[in-house]
Amino acid sequence: MLRNKNAPHDRSEAATGWGCLSYVKEKSNYGHLNNTNYLRWMQEAAFAASSAVGYDFTRYDEIGHLWLVRESDIEYLAPLAHGDEVQVKTWVMDFRRFLSRRAYEFTLTRTAQLVARASTDWAYVSAESLRPAAIPEAMRQAFFPEGAPQEAARRDRFPAPPPPPVGVFSIRKRVEWRDIDSLWHVNNAMYLAYIEDAAIQVSEAHGWPMQRMKEEGFGILARRHRIEYRQPAQIGDELEVSTWFSDAQRSTAFRHYGICRVSDGELLVRARSLYVWVDLKTGRPIRIPQRFLDDFGDNLAPS
Repeated sequence: MLRNKNAPHDRSEAATGWGCLSYVKEKSNYGHLNNTNYLRWMQEAAFAASSAVGYDFTRYDEIGHLWLVRESDIEYLAPLAHGDEVQVKTWVMDFRRFLSRRAYEFTLTRTAQLVARASTDWAYVSAESLRPAAIPEAMRQAFFPEGAPQEAARRDRFPAPPPPPVGVFSIRKRVEWRDIDSLWHVNNAMYLAYIEDAAIQVSEAHGWPMQRMKEEGFGILARRHRIEYRQPAQIGDELEVSTWFSDAQRSTAFRHYGICRVSDGELLVRARSLYVWVDLKTGRPIRIPQRFLDDFGDNLAPS
């Protein structure tokens, strides 16, 4: 659970949050903090940062506008284990007409080691229509009292996935009450949970459940997730999560995901994740076993 400190108002440290990772259910199968929790903490830190400059939930209700996440990009540099304490720092990088990019850093308190870094593109929208709205000057001044940067942060287009192979793997999920946020939409972090479920199930379907990988002494860890949110999913929606591999190198490969609404086929979310194969004893990257690649042949996009 994140505990927020009072945040300074300068743009280099717009908010600081602390969390003691005394969790059980939040652990991954490898004993590390589950990836979805980083996204939840990013949201909490962003809310705290906004409150610190006078824009809390009540203020947004009064002005009839809010922020929605359009894209998240997170890179995992080192794992967090049970009992670790981590500092989450966030700051606004820029304001465009109706978009704003926010950066995040996760630092292990006892060593000051940077364990993850991330960014999120937020869109300022009307609470009634959810259509983009111009960011008001008063808000710009609140977040940047000394003046906003003259140049916006560079934004690369979301990378187009390669053509899917014949063996695209899919699972279906129905949106449940626990998945939604205050807007009755699926919370952004939940899409990453859907993605992780698909990754586990595609491995099992190709003969590589987690237990087999453990017995053979290796694991597959996420190094980066980039997620684009295109349309919201709502309570009761049935979703199809599709996935396939590409660009298998010595110890890494990309996995691509698309999340569509079954009723109309609308693409709601797409993601591109970089995974690395590691030795479970040393944590060092290893060559992807050839037998693993052979078993995933139909799920691997041609080079």
